[in-house]
Amino acid sequence: MASAPDADEALFDQFLDDRGHGVSDEDWETSYNKKQCPDCGALHDESAVDCSVCGWDPRV
Repeated sequence: MASAPDADEALFDQFLDDRGHGVSDEDWETSYNKKQCPDCGALHDESAVDCSVCGWDPRV
């Protein structure tokens, strides 16, 4: 769930966020010229599509 374009969706996003649910799409972080997994912090080449350490996948 991404940021909400109208008030009702914003209220729902806030409800979810208050209860510990993610409301924004997670993506790779960057560290120098590498992709960094937001879950475990492992570094990968730019061509990586999922984390080979913990299995995190931004497409899921």
